[in-house]
Amino acid sequence: MKTLIWKGIYDESLEYFNIKKDDQRYIAESEITGRSKDKIYRVRYNIVIDENWTVAEFSIESEINGVKEQLAGKKQDEEWIINGTLHQEFNGFQYIDISVTPFTNTLPINHLKLTENRPQKINVIYIDVLHHHFKPAVQRYTCLATGTYLYENVETDFKSEILVDDIGLVISYPGLFERIAEL
Repeated sequence: MKTLIWKGIYDESLEYFNIKKDDQRYIAESEITGRSKDKIYRVRYNIVIDENWTVAEFSIESEINGVKEQLAGKKQDEEWIINGTLHQEFNGFQYIDISVTPFTNTLPINHLKLTENRPQKINVIYIDVLHHHFKPAVQRYTCLATGTYLYENVETDFKSEILVDDIGLVISYPGLFERIAEL
């Protein structure tokens, strides 16, 4: 469906990303190599997304300064099993947000189908790959115009206007990510 490369600006990274669609789902696969302060990292992720753009399962492999980690999650009904453990704090969550990629912004942008200037809050599983932890987070998305969305982290007051293409993939996330190539 689409292959592209994002450049991480804040964390100095390159991400080779591919998304495919079959009859009932999307498969997103990516590999990221980068540097953040005192960390050199490599991250591979695979996300299975249903036809409504909500996450069904994910796997993330990372190597940070030579230390390897794995994180895998699967949604069963409304519950999340992550690395073999039920996490009830994520019941009903439909999205994940992986810290080192702009792709996970595509999930709520495509699923919510927002009309202009009608913000919507969502709950996400925020995965901070570089610090090896995950937690619930509250975010808000507002469609400002066709292809332009305001992203807000409700808990930290961080906000940014994100520019996306016709299938919701990030073109520009100012100060954090820029698309530099696509097929």
